[in-house]
Amino acid sequence: MNNAIDNYIMAHKDELIESVRESVRFPSVEAAPAGEGAPFGAAVRDALEHALKLGESFGFKTTNLDGYAGCIDFGEGDEMLGVIGHLDVVPEGEGWIHPPYAAEIADGKIFGRGTMDDKGPAIASIYALAAVKAAGIPLRRRVRIILGTNEETGWGCMNHYREVAEIPTLSFSPDADYPVVNSEKGICHITVKCAAKTNVRINGGTRANVVCGKAKVFVPVDIIEVENKLSPILAKDFEVALTAVPGGTDILITGLDAHGSMPEMGKNAMQAAFALLNTLPLEGEDRKVIELLHNTFKYDMHGESLGIDCEDASGRLSMNPGVISWDDEGFEISVDFRCPISLDMGKVRDALMTALKDYAPVITHEKIQDGHYIPADSELVSKLLDVYAQRTGKREEPLAIGGGTYARAFPNAVAFGCEQPGISGPVHMPNEFIGIDELIFNALMIADAIVALAAK
Repeated sequence: MNNAIDNYIMAHKDELIESVRESVRFPSVEAAPAGEGAPFGAAVRDALEHALKLGESFGFKTTNLDGYAGCIDFGEGDEMLGVIGHLDVVPEGEGWIHPPYAAEIADGKIFGRGTMDDKGPAIASIYALAAVKAAGIPLRRRVRIILGTNEETGWGCMNHYREVAEIPTLSFSPDADYPVVNSEKGICHITVKCAAKTNVRINGGTRANVVCGKAKVFVPVDIIEVENKLSPILAKDFEVALTAVPGGTDILITGLDAHGSMPEMGKNAMQAAFALLNTLPLEGEDRKVIELLHNTFKYDMHGESLGIDCEDASGRLSMNPGVISWDDEGFEISVDFRCPISLDMGKVRDALMTALKDYAPVITHEKIQDGHYIPADSELVSKLLDVYAQRTGKREEPLAIGGGTYARAFPNAVAFGCEQPGISGPVHMPNEFIGIDELIFNALMIADAIVALAAK
């Protein structure tokens, strides 16, 4: 800790808050059409340009890497410390009390999509570096804040960065939990299309890595018969709305969005839809497909019914069926698996394809990221644990998580913050927020980390 740094951040508290609010107001969800300098859409480009202009206002050198990523640089030295955040966000979803892009302040919190994941920490990193500069602390390593724009979808931003820019000597990403995350499970996103001539229709979800918070369903069943089967899913706190339509019933099931790596934090409306339809008097292919989907996924969160539930020191496998689109030609479903490091992720793919084999499954999209681990006794992990202990008075062990952070984009990187134990800012959920006290704490902690890893 350094008094000059602490005093600087506290003196610029109001500016930090306002900079975060400005960033949150950009609805930076990846969107078409892409354009020159905007590979992930105009709003994402605008969020990146805002952050780079903020860096310039502190006298830092900035670089826009073709709209894929941005760099904010300070200091000298042959080696480089990277601080890696992202400015894109997942779709807002529904169920907000405070508008998702209004950045309203209430109860000591800033509400909005991206406040915690990851705009709040990313902007706090810029102020942390400004504090280090203002304090006049000599550095032995250059510091580069790397701002990605495609973390929530394809990581094209980091692929481009690695092609055109320097790889940091060591890095941390303020996009997970304190004290330090040194182990991240493998990630497997699979989208499978199956041919099936049915009368049922189900559409729901926004992204594979977001718990399906809403599912719209049509079934060729009378509304009275559907009403008689609602008790089990109502008992699980899903909301259900029914509408009688020609030939059957429209059903709207509302659950709760959450991060796909923590399906237990949400309520998956897709799985509830399968469970409900499995109790209805469907016939023929309608009955066969619904039985298959329900028996494959049930309300599972760990791949139990697929026979892939397992665990090692990096954690337990998690499963999230995130998106479904079902029309008269069949259904396409996207599933997010977070896999223990010791698991061959090919077994996950094989289990899903085997379960769906009767309907000619075809993989239309697949993204696999290997697990990531940095030893606890490394300079990076040990010094960040020291930083956390000095700021909080708590000596903790490093963590293993199911989330995937930019740490796995570089060879010597971990996640450091920014969620504190017992304090959550509902990431990927409605009414995401960051507490103002937590925002300031993060800026202080990131500054401490920069000094510990980069100062002479």
